[in-house]
Amino acid sequence: MTATVSEGVHDTSQIPAPEGSVTVTVKILRFNPEIDSEPHWESYDVPALPTDRVLNLLFNVKNYVDGTLAFRRSCAHGICGSDAMQINGVNRLACKVLVRDLLAKGGKPTTISVAPLKGLPTMKDLYVDMEPFFEAYRAIKPYLIAYGNEPTRERVQSPADRERFDDTTKCILCAACTSSCPVYWADGSYFGPAAIVNAHRFIFDSRDEGAEERLDILNDAEGVWRCRTTFNCTDACPRGIQITKAIQEVKRALLFKRV
Repeated sequence: MTATVSEGVHDTSQIPAPEGSVTVTVKILRFNPEIDSEPHWESYDVPALPTDRVLNLLFNVKNYVDGTLAFRRSCAHGICGSDAMQINGVNRLACKVLVRDLLAKGGKPTTISVAPLKGLPTMKDLYVDMEPFFEAYRAIKPYLIAYGNEPTRERVQSPADRERFDDTTKCILCAACTSSCPVYWADGSYFGPAAIVNAHRFIFDSRDEGAEERLDILNDAEGVWRCRTTFNCTDACPRGIQITKAIQEVKRALLFKRV
C-alpha cells in the first residue's frame, strides 16, 4: 500500500507537559481497514522529555488523544520484541529509542515519523500480521532434535561449544531484521534473516542432531541463497546479533558439509 499525502493534525493540549519537556511532532502512518482504502499520515504535537522513549509518545497519543491508535507492546524493556516498527525510516524497538537521540540540532523543530514494519501485512496502524514471519520460523524446526534414548543426566556442553552459537541465542523474534531485508520485501516467500538465525542457533549446537534436516530446508530456493549480503538485517537488530555473519556460516556449512 502507498500512503496518501494528506495529513490529519490533532489537538494534543490534553497531554501533560512535564517540566523540561520539548514539543516534538509525531507523524504516525494510520490505517484502519474498516474505513480506510489506504494508509495516511496523521500528526500529533507531543510534549516529551529527552529521556522519554518513542513508546512513551505513542502511549500519550493513545491515552490522551486517540484511543483507537493500534500498536503492539509488552515488556517495554527491549526483551519481548513486540514493539518493532519503523522509526524515522529505520526498524527499531519503540521502547529502546530515546527522544534525545532523535531531536533536531540547534533547537530546530523535531519530527519523528512512525510506521509499521515493511514487508508484513498491516492489520491496523502500527500493528502488522506476524503470521508469515512465524510460519518461516516454525519451518526451520527451532527446537532441539535428538535421537536415541534420553540421557540419564543433562546434555553436557563445553563453554567453547556453547560459545559457537552464543550470538544467535539472543534473537527475540521482533522481525526487525526480516522486515528490513529487500529480498523479503520483494518476495515474502523468502525464509528471511530471523528464521536463518534461529536455524543457526541449533545447527551449530553440539547437543543437536538435526543439523542436516535444517540445512536441507535452508538449501531450498527460498533459503539462504536468496541473501544478498546487504547488512540491513545486522543494522536493524536491536540485540546486536551479527546476522549477516550467521547467514554466511550457514552457507559455508552447506557448501562444505561441515558443521
